[in-house]
Amino acid sequence: MKTFFLGSSKSQVLEMIPEEAIHKIHLDEHTVALVRSGESFYAFQSDCPHRGASLFQGTLTETNEIVCLLHEYRFDLKTGKLKVGSCGDLETYPTELTENGLKISIFPT
Repeated sequence: MKTFFLGSSKSQVLEMIPEEAIHKIHLDEHTVALVRSGESFYAFQSDCPHRGASLFQGTLTETNEIVCLLHEYRFDLKTGKLKVGSCGDLETYPTELTENGLKISIFPT
């Protein structure tokens, strides 16, 4: 597992990452999608596991799901579980907002 930090404080991260938008984050060789809802952060793979469409152009629902633009497949942001559609689950990455910034852990593939 590799751990990355964004920002240097909790307040800096909250200012830096606006809510309810999909952000593109580069962590070494990984491109990760990141969403903030309040003080909760969700990090997940940037492409839909169905046909590889970019999830940066997807939409977010009020029930913390991301909807793929291509076929409207829906994934739970917290667990990555497929909610609507027929493909594998979305890979998610653990996040933790700390007093020292946002911690994101990536597991080697």
